[in-house]
Amino acid sequence: MLTEKLSLTQIFTMIINFLLGSSIVVGIGIDAKRDAWLVVLIGMFVGLIIMSFYLYLMSLLPGKNIYEIMEYCFSRKIAVFLALIYLSYFIYIAARIIRDFGELITSAILPATPIEFTIFTLMLVIGYILYLGIEVLGRTAEIFSPYMFLFVFLLFILLYAGDKINLTNVQPILSTGFKPIIKSTFPSIIAFPYGELIAFTVILAHIGDFKVGRKICLISVFIASLILLSSVFLIIATLGENTAVRANFPLLIAARLVSIGEFLERIDVLVVFIMMLGILIKSSVFLYGGLKGIEYIFKLPYRYFAMPVSFIVSMFSIFISLDFSDHIVEGLNVDIFLLHVPLQFAFPIFIVAVLLVKKWKEQRNEKRGLKA
Repeated sequence: MLTEKLSLTQIFTMIINFLLGSSIVVGIGIDAKRDAWLVVLIGMFVGLIIMSFYLYLMSLLPGKNIYEIMEYCFSRKIAVFLALIYLSYFIYIAARIIRDFGELITSAILPATPIEFTIFTLMLVIGYILYLGIEVLGRTAEIFSPYMFLFVFLLFILLYAGDKINLTNVQPILSTGFKPIIKSTFPSIIAFPYGELIAFTVILAHIGDFKVGRKICLISVFIASLILLSSVFLIIATLGENTAVRANFPLLIAARLVSIGEFLERIDVLVVFIMMLGILIKSSVFLYGGLKGIEYIFKLPYRYFAMPVSFIVSMFSIFISLDFSDHIVEGLNVDIFLLHVPLQFAFPIFIVAVLLVKKWKEQRNEKRGLKA
């Protein structure tokens, strides 16, 4: 199997777009209303801790992905069973993210276009990118991310220039106390989007310089969190808490408020580009995690499965929910306790404990061997 390597710039842009992904589409922490930005601020620090934990897990066995680490901890048979669970989880989350894209395009951009066609087209692109390799995905993120940063900056400037930002919408701070903030932060924003960084336990094995890569990963989480924080603040400041809570795609609605001199209007395309790039990278990362699980089980290059699995995901994403409201309820409420918390936190913590015990036993045996 070919050895693939990702540059630090590629990892940097992939993590930023990954965290923005569907988070910037549906908005996060909006349940806390005018204090939603405080939810994201708290989530940023917790997200840095979560990323540090995953990096620590990877540092215990450098160059190994999560599937290979599980084999080291247990055995091949048990690792295959666990790999089935994780690859199913990664593919399932990829399908949910693709559904976010389909709902966004169908309801807000191209209402006359069937959602099936929209989803199938995107999955065709993702399948081809992954067939070419993870390095191509890294280059895609690297090439298009500067435009994403530019468009985010332009969105702020245009809303400010159009006098659409009203700071009274975010005042007074903590008007309802800490309870709504804590309720929106734990476990919701911890599992989505920061806990989803578990997918990078597959990708981080491709970093050449892991020590420098650790710093880059933490910096990218910090920058992505700042963008999310700014976007949520912008949503509340422009739309107000009541409109923001009811909106399916609040940032898109905020962008539609831009009107400067009756000339510069309808800058939806900027927000759609940001959302599409994030969804493309995030769904590709999750799908890659699933494909690497299939590669581990069958010992065949994951490229063989890229297109077939992409078609399966496209069909699954259509049947995964009845409508958008059902999709949101299942994704943000049900999945958190059934899937996210056990697979993102509980089991990885158990793996770290097993790794530390095995490392300690190996060191003890080495010392005994030297003494003998």
